[in-house]
Amino acid sequence: KEIYELAKEKGVDLQEIRIAVRTGDTTPEERAKQLKKPPHILITTPETLAIVLSTPKFSQYLKGVRYLIVDEIHALAENKRGTHLTLSMERLEELQEGKMVRIGLSATIHPLDEVARFLVGYEDGKGRDCIVADVTFEERMDIKVISPIEDFFSASAEEISEKLYRTIAEMIKKCRTALIFTNTRSATERVVYHLKKLLPDYPIKAHHSSLSREVRLEVEEDLKKGKLRAVVSSTSLESGIDIGYIDLVILIGSPKSINRALQRIGRAGHRLEDVSVGRIVVVDQDDLVECTVLVREALNRRLDRIHIPKKPLDVLCQHIIGMALERKWKVDEAFRLVKRAYPYKDLTMEEFLDVLNYLSGRFSELEEEKVYGKIWFDGKEFGKRSRLMRPIYYLNVGTIPDEVAISVFTKDGRFIGKVEEEFAERLVEGDVFVLAGKTFRYLYSRGMSIIVEEVEGVKPTIPSWFSEQLPLSYDLALRIQEFRGFIEKNIENPEFAIEHLRKMYNLDYKSAKAIFNYFYEQKEFSKIPTNERLLIEIFSEDGYYYHVFHTLVGRRANDAISRVFAYRIGRERRCNVGISLTDNGFMLKLPFKLSEDEIKTLFSMENFREDLIASLDKTELLRRRFRHVAVRSLMILRNYMGKEKSVYRQQISADNLLKLLKKKYPNFPVLRETYR
Repeated sequence: KEIYELAKEKGVDLQEIRIAVRTGDTTPEERAKQLKKPPHILITTPETLAIVLSTPKFSQYLKGVRYLIVDEIHALAENKRGTHLTLSMERLEELQEGKMVRIGLSATIHPLDEVARFLVGYEDGKGRDCIVADVTFEERMDIKVISPIEDFFSASAEEISEKLYRTIAEMIKKCRTALIFTNTRSATERVVYHLKKLLPDYPIKAHHSSLSREVRLEVEEDLKKGKLRAVVSSTSLESGIDIGYIDLVILIGSPKSINRALQRIGRAGHRLEDVSVGRIVVVDQDDLVECTVLVREALNRRLDRIHIPKKPLDVLCQHIIGMALERKWKVDEAFRLVKRAYPYKDLTMEEFLDVLNYLSGRFSELEEEKVYGKIWFDGKEFGKRSRLMRPIYYLNVGTIPDEVAISVFTKDGRFIGKVEEEFAERLVEGDVFVLAGKTFRYLYSRGMSIIVEEVEGVKPTIPSWFSEQLPLSYDLALRIQEFRGFIEKNIENPEFAIEHLRKMYNLDYKSAKAIFNYFYEQKEFSKIPTNERLLIEIFSEDGYYYHVFHTLVGRRANDAISRVFAYRIGRERRCNVGISLTDNGFMLKLPFKLSEDEIKTLFSMENFREDLIASLDKTELLRRRFRHVAVRSLMILRNYMGKEKSVYRQQISADNLLKLLKKKYPNFPVLRETYR
């Protein structure tokens, strides 16, 4: 509409602008129509772009692309879907007869220069020229932390819960439309239930990815039309959906990342002149500290750095097959094209040849596991091997793995229920978790099932929400450490510390005092863990010694460190080690107490990477990640000639291949990528 209006103002008579959407859901009739009359503007997905680049007819229309716009680039840069897109962009560049301008858009991303490199890629070993337009300070924000309670120490869980919902209900009454974010889908349902009880006359609905598409669309429509007073969501409304007018965003608990906080709060006041109003309601002391630091960082626009995957070999496998379908390639020419994509700038020729050798079927033992060559390769050139390869590629392209619920059985075959695959990945032999209100100990896995035994009176080592809980970003964790250090230095001067918190962190007196009291209690009990001090607590219970390491580095880093420590102790002392972890630290459960010297030995960086790889042996994590990578590398086909392969069958194939590769080819590209 706006293009036509601008043309009219300038007195230009425009022809009709054809716009088309092409995704996996586009019907064959619509595709045929696009082929007859190609669109001027094509809206598509990374997966579909990879497919159309390999189609002989449609790819002819892509030779004169003027602008390539990557919207919401932050949602792509950090994952393999984005890496997949960078290779497609270079293949698209290769087709161009004129000049193609790339444009990336995002409301929250850091560091901008690296994301710009990710978008524009490299030429002759140097980053291509580009302009970074930083308008982050344009949007005005009003963000505050709200503590529903003055003293978390003396309050019961029921009291905290009651005051939490009353606080949120009061906010909803004062605004036109509120968007409320929780951190898990189960919490979303719980919040809707409680708010409906408190506000029976207010239309309030839930929106999350477990709901059907129809239900989600209905909620979005009602929201756009202003029919709802509040919508509660987990992550499904964070970005990308036009949801109409919202005048308040409420976050329950920490969003765990500065970027995510800004993304969510930015959903309020979406017009340029509006102020985005956000309130973070905290649920405990750690949450209060975390959110206080987070809000200050967000208002100062000190964002979390993103981490772009480095040369994923499974994504490379897909694109080499796609390129082979286009035409015959010289190895040097294809290698140069791949290295132009930012994630592959450090790819070596040796790694590239390893992938070509695998795809051309050089490893004959793999044929016994039904893994056949996909391309021909004579050492200097490569190309497609057979006509069958085209449908195989089209049906298996993409980076998002098939995930299913994992069935939980007891040893005698009794079915207990289901858990998510991400939850099952985390399990180590001996772990205890809650399902259907009972506690179970994990024994082993078989295919897509896990085998457990019921135990009574044993504490869970893994919380039931573990797989859904968003991990704290590493950068934010480091800033919370510094904050702890500041409070510790001023712990003997309460008036100054509380006043400083109110002024510098925009807190009300109640919240500032609650933070100070929390640190004061800790100091009375022992030392405060800060950016300069690591605190380790040891206590005994039920004949075990629990070692709590207060390593505030976020859950992902704690996961790696705790695995290495558990592996090292198990290797030296020949015993089982129980692990529990959070964003703020981890706990090791042992049948003995570690000495101070043993603890110091654990903290060695020597052979850390090797020990981490060794600690992954025989874990669920390795099994399932290997399946994801093998499917992405087209080593295991999800879909062969229109026949779907169930996730169960995929996992059986993956287990057999993993055994073979670990034994015979430990440096095989698919295995190397799994460990990476």
